[in-house]
Amino acid sequence: MQRPAPPSRNSLLEALPPADRDAIAPYLVSVELARGRILYDPGDPIDFAYFPHDGIISLMTLMESGAAIESATIGPEGGLGLMAAVAPRQSLSRAIVQSPLNAARIGVDRLREVWERSPVFRSLVDRHSEALYGHAIQSVACNALHSVEERFCRWLLTCHDRIASDRMALTQEFLADMLGVQRTTVTAVAGSLQEKGVIRYRRGVVDIVDRRALLQATCECYGVIRGHYERLLGADATPAAHAPPARRSVGG
Repeated sequence: MQRPAPPSRNSLLEALPPADRDAIAPYLVSVELARGRILYDPGDPIDFAYFPHDGIISLMTLMESGAAIESATIGPEGGLGLMAAVAPRQSLSRAIVQSPLNAARIGVDRLREVWERSPVFRSLVDRHSEALYGHAIQSVACNALHSVEERFCRWLLTCHDRIASDRMALTQEFLADMLGVQRTTVTAVAGSLQEKGVIRYRRGVVDIVDRRALLQATCECYGVIRGHYERLLGADATPAAHAPPARRSVGG
């Protein structure tokens, strides 16, 4: 489904000077993307870039066996396919819509025109790419060194920062793919967190009950990754900036 793009709720677009926003606006198309929609697979040419207004896009590393694991996520703080503004690119990973989202889409040829004439946009693309790289390499260490429960908590917090709800529609299969584990492991970890009063979990739905407890249960990687975005893109461009404080469910 497509329509003219509405006023942006994406931090990168909002950070552009008015003249640059005016230049890019005519080429932005608003799209609604359903959960599970694959935007790119490895080797696909990147023809479009996406600026999410809400929701989450996951970058998945795929193995020949069919196994997959999430390496990074993109939400309203950033964009997908931005490096194609610099030169033609092929996707290195699977980009899949993790939660339903609205986004502004633009052809990379038009995006390259903005990149060529806007020093601010070039800087934003460079800093966003560095933040995303930091996110990915921290995820590598996290997946290797931390427990499934710690990783699950990090993943839930990252999602919670990017959506305007304490409720997430997530299947066991999707969660298992994100974490690179068996479905039975997801069930066991989610059940443990539910017994502790951190989340409510039922088939296809996770509710964040106590965010403070979730923060205590996660590993250091959540704070490290968030710090990358704060340092490189500024506090107003971090994923958490899109989450209204009033909606947070915390214990105590």
